[in-house]
Amino acid sequence: MEEQIKEVLSKIIYPETGRNILEEELLENIASEGDKIAVTLRFRKVRDPFALKIKTMAEDALRAALPGKEVFVLLKEGVAPKRPEPKLTTTTKNIARVIAIASGKGGVGKSTVTANLAIALRNMGFRVGILDADIYGPSQPKMFGCEDYLPDAVTEDGVDHIVPAEALDIKLMSIGFFVKKTDALLWRGAMAVNALKQMIHQTKWGPLDFLLCDLPPGTGDIHLSIIGELNLDASVIVSTPQQIAVADVVRGVEMFRNKSVNVPVAGIIENMAWFTPEELPDHRYYIFGKGGARAYAEEHGVDLLGEVPIVQSIMEGGEEGQPAAGIDPRVEEWYRKIAEKVVEKVMKGC
Repeated sequence: MEEQIKEVLSKIIYPETGRNILEEELLENIASEGDKIAVTLRFRKVRDPFALKIKTMAEDALRAALPGKEVFVLLKEGVAPKRPEPKLTTTTKNIARVIAIASGKGGVGKSTVTANLAIALRNMGFRVGILDADIYGPSQPKMFGCEDYLPDAVTEDGVDHIVPAEALDIKLMSIGFFVKKTDALLWRGAMAVNALKQMIHQTKWGPLDFLLCDLPPGTGDIHLSIIGELNLDASVIVSTPQQIAVADVVRGVEMFRNKSVNVPVAGIIENMAWFTPEELPDHRYYIFGKGGARAYAEEHGVDLLGEVPIVQSIMEGGEEGQPAAGIDPRVEEWYRKIAEKVVEKVMKGC
């Protein structure tokens, strides 16, 4: 395999000298495990103007020569360290599909949507996990009533793995399991990214049909790390109907549509679409406006996956560690319809 990879890379020319990247000694390391391949290229110049072009050429060439393999080309700069690169290991190889749940801004109920969508998928017979990637505001431990869970570590083949929480037949991993509820995470971006990588690659996920990634609001380091560390099959954007929230949806959609990211957008979920009082189940009050996400979806060629109203059971379910899709038939019906659309689109490649 290594010789085959070198053969492919030997055909990529470094424009400044006309020699291939092996002759230029840009190849630092090759690591492979299962269907994953990681190639590290080290450029002597800081901010080498040809680095990104060569990275893209290398990824395209390797994927064409090795169909079915997941290829990662990593870029480094400056003098090589004396220690060798660690072997690529990950516990994600038995995860069939990975879906990012994102929002342009906070406060739209993204984590609530993630939890209930997971329950709806579970009810359809799928094996489901949740990666709570909202490093600075983890909500899933509360949503599933396992805030006091302390992860164990197990060693398999000399590698330490983290045992996820299991609640309502959903596997959960969150930074919230490793810090006190009262602690503020005063972490710089690199620290948060490293913690996230550990949770992705060291969690004992086992076989899963779907892993839902509950992302932080907005766009930033965490999002790019998820995109770089996991092979995302699709993204789902959560919004409320009000115009300020819909305006932020644009950023989320365009991030995933960016050529360097290229993750299919399955669609938008409009959360808190209307309010229905328990005593007036047939009444709808459009507290946050009406149809903003639907209008955006129609205008920009994005599917509206569904609308979820404000009902008391959704709020109570989140507070009590019992997502409402598992206990309220109305909520289960709304989320099942959304889940069916998500599954259909993911299976078709969106």
